[in-house]
This record gives sequence, structure tokens and C-alpha cells, in this order.
Amino acid sequence: MPINRFPSSAKGFTLIELIVVITIIAILAATALPRFVEVQKDARIAKANAIFGSMRSAAALAKSRCELDIAGNIAGTFVCSATGGYANMDGTAVTMVNKYPTADANGIQAAAQINASADGFTISGGGTGAGVTMTFDVVGAPSPSNCRVSYTSAVAGSAPVMPPPVTSGC
Repeated sequence: MPINRFPSSAKGFTLIELIVVITIIAILAATALPRFVEVQKDARIAKANAIFGSMRSAAALAKSRCELDIAGNIAGTFVCSATGGYANMDGTAVTMVNKYPTADANGIQAAAQINASADGFTISGGGTGAGVTMTFDVVGAPSPSNCRVSYTSAVAGSAPVMPPPVTSGC
């Protein structure tokens, strides 16, 4: 006579066991979700800070290159003057105004090598004149107008305006 090791009542999980497992999974999900959201916020803030640092460095390097061109009376394709022209940065002609990059795609964006779509930014404003502002909003931020970096091209006798990134809405 065959021996049945499991009585007929011991097949599968009971309803109570399933409810306990689902409850445990729900509690774990509830504690992990806020941490995940916080990580996304931190990533957007880091992105804004990174682009800010990149623009500051690029503006300083472009100004240095422009000053060298002016001091050396360099002639050719890349000619920078006290009021405009171009600076050669890694073979790219960066448009300049008042010895600093302009606030457009051929200015600070080219100098800092910013690719808006690949880097996760939307860009608004900008232009080639002095005192023009270009804004970089972080894509995916709950409040893009409060998760941004701005660059205002230099006016005569001063450096460009680059306020710290706005990260309250990241």
C-alpha cells in the first residue's frame, strides 16, 4: 500500500500565508519608493551642478584663449578681440563677446561641449549679444523653472553672470 507523505489538506499556501507575504512586500515597497525618488532628485541636482561647473571652467578657458590671441596679435580663422571674434577651443570656433563666450550654441554651449538632448537639458533664450541670458532646464524635474542653470554673456568690463544653479524644484 503506498504511503502518502502529505495529507490532502497540506497542498499549496493558505490564504493567510499569501496575505502575510503580500503585506511584507507592500511594506518593503513603501520604504524603498521614497528612497528611489530621493535618488532621482539627487541625480537631477548633480546634473545641474555639473553643467554649472562645466560652464564656469569653459568660460575661464575661453577667456584665457582670447587673452592669448589678443596679446600675440594672432591672425587667421580664430581671432578674438576685446569686443568679439572667435576663440579656438579644441578646434572649435567659439563665438566671443567682451572676451567671454556668447550665450548661444556657438558660444558657451560649444565651449562647455554641452549636448542638450544627450545631457538631458532643454535650452531657452540665448543670443550673440552682450548681456543675453541662456537657460538650461533639467529634463524630468517636477518644476523645471526651479531646476536650472543660467548663463548671461559678459557686458563690457565684466565677467559673464553665472548664478549658482536653482535646485529647489529638482
